[in-house]
Amino acid sequence: LKAAFEQLNTDKEIVKNYLLSKGIPEANIIFNSVQTAEQRDNKYDNGNYIGSVFRGYSLTQSVKIESNDVKLIEEVAREITELLNKGVQFNSSPPRYYYTQLADLKIKMIAQATEDARLRAEKIAENSGGDLGNLLSAKMGVFQITGQNSDEEYSWGGVYNTSEKKKTASITMRLDYEVQ
Repeated sequence: LKAAFEQLNTDKEIVKNYLLSKGIPEANIIFNSVQTAEQRDNKYDNGNYIGSVFRGYSLTQSVKIESNDVKLIEEVAREITELLNKGVQFNSSPPRYYYTQLADLKIKMIAQATEDARLRAEKIAENSGGDLGNLLSAKMGVFQITGQNSDEEYSWGGVYNTSEKKKTASITMRLDYEVQ
């Protein structure tokens, strides 16, 4: 276990130095805690399970990079397998993309959606020979962020796509008005 932990620390330094050499600031490199798991081999006798035998431990550690420099992160993500040539056992995942000004976007979209709903209600009232009265209630539905031009399913709890760089945001508003 001690030797595995020492190897993991050596690999951690190789990974850190690699990321620094690619221009990732040290403050953006986040190493999570080491995960330790027992490795066991199952034993069978005539097809019947009779127990397991301890084989050793497996140690893993994940690293996360947080950055607003999307181009740099995409470049590093494409080249990260270079670490395999340095002897580091490394599994990588594609970048995830987050919209960083979500609170401002929601406020803007709520304003636009409620204005659009009011204009539609006015048109419906006008076309039916009435006038739009007072607002009786307003409810916000789900907020969805999907990949642009994707066929993602909308969900009652909302969707937040992080796999696509280009996104489409939508919000549902329900406004009930009096019609006079």
